[in-house]
Amino acid sequence: MNPNIASSSKSSVTPKRVSMIAYTNYSSDGRVRLEAESLVKWGYDVFFLVPKKEGKPRTYTLGGVNIRELNVVKYGGKNKFRYIASYMTFLILAFVACTRLFAQSRVRVIHVHNMPDVLVFAAIIPRMFGCKVVLDLHDTVPETYQAKFGKISNFLLFLLRIEERLCCSMAHQIICVNHVQRDAVIRRGIAAEKIAIVITMPRFTPQPRVCQQTKGERPFRMVNHGTIAKRLGNDLIIDAAAKLVHEIPGFELHIIGRGDNLDQLLSLTRSFGLENRVHFHSTVPWDELAAKLSIMDVGIVANRISAATQLMLPAKLIDYAVLGIPAIVPRLKGIEYYFSEDMVSYFEPEDVDSMVTATVSLYRDGARRERQAKNAKKFLYEWQWEGPNNGLRRLYENLFDPKMTCSQSEENDNRAEVLMSQSAAAEEGPENIGA
Repeated sequence: MNPNIASSSKSSVTPKRVSMIAYTNYSSDGRVRLEAESLVKWGYDVFFLVPKKEGKPRTYTLGGVNIRELNVVKYGGKNKFRYIASYMTFLILAFVACTRLFAQSRVRVIHVHNMPDVLVFAAIIPRMFGCKVVLDLHDTVPETYQAKFGKISNFLLFLLRIEERLCCSMAHQIICVNHVQRDAVIRRGIAAEKIAIVITMPRFTPQPRVCQQTKGERPFRMVNHGTIAKRLGNDLIIDAAAKLVHEIPGFELHIIGRGDNLDQLLSLTRSFGLENRVHFHSTVPWDELAAKLSIMDVGIVANRISAATQLMLPAKLIDYAVLGIPAIVPRLKGIEYYFSEDMVSYFEPEDVDSMVTATVSLYRDGARRERQAKNAKKFLYEWQWEGPNNGLRRLYENLFDPKMTCSQSEENDNRAEVLMSQSAAAEEGPENIGA
């Protein structure tokens, strides 16, 4: 074959370009970074639109992803009207930037991460001209709104569900983060064939695990990381810490993150006199999180019972599983769907005494901590992003080449099975897990 013809043919191939949009702090949002960086790894060009952190909006590259900050700061308070105003400002700026990016860079897929769902309308012009649109439902709006702002009227709940259906109708493909959430969305009338399951699956740099103790040789560290909010039960963990300091020698609680309930947690810590036992850390970039978590003995999830938390599979729990940190979790539907009794330690939701009992029991049984951490990796082997059950890669292959042959699909499945076998063979292998 003439090399000049081959070169010309290669250069004429349309680049696989994707634009992502998310109202988030990009550097510390593990899910959006992992999805974007995984696409880069698989050969896509990714342009990401996000709010600015502070000062003047920046344009930069991180992990191969082209980041463009828009001129609005993410609002993190409790005022619902300021939330809506910030959302709408970001939507307008994203609409302009997304349309321009489509016209200038030949973007073929626009991937919108909620919340809010209405960000999907930033892609309306590109969609009219044939661009594919993906709506990634990190959280469902009706349940999250109820959990955040309390009881709402049936009429408002009806409007939120209509908003969800309208936004989903705008998308060619919908991503749900777990099966429980998917079932809830389908019950509200969203077409099942439009929905793909993509479970958050961190890809951390392997960190050496320090040999842990049970006899007070060094502090026994419990960690909770991520957003700080009442619905996520961070205050319940501090209530439990007030009891655990009397049950576990050298007990420490480490809370990593920021949120609208931080001041309340600081006040609660002072009221219990726990300033030397409860340590607060600022949010850290996602790629630095593994080093921060690796010295911890146990991780804890403390979500309160709500329509929203029943649908959640907490990302922090998956972080703990990837890094081999045994986890203490509430009995909530989204967690129980994936994690059995031998993979995590359960307690009754919102029951501080049950939380304390589960923690003390795990503290006293070092062998159980090791078994639990090892067993939790079963979840990782089944749902890693290279595998056949967790469809991010296949979703994008189909978006860019909907006529992909059965043989190609089978080849991908075989590749995934080999990767899963290799992962299962590695006892310590978090480096083999993920995208």
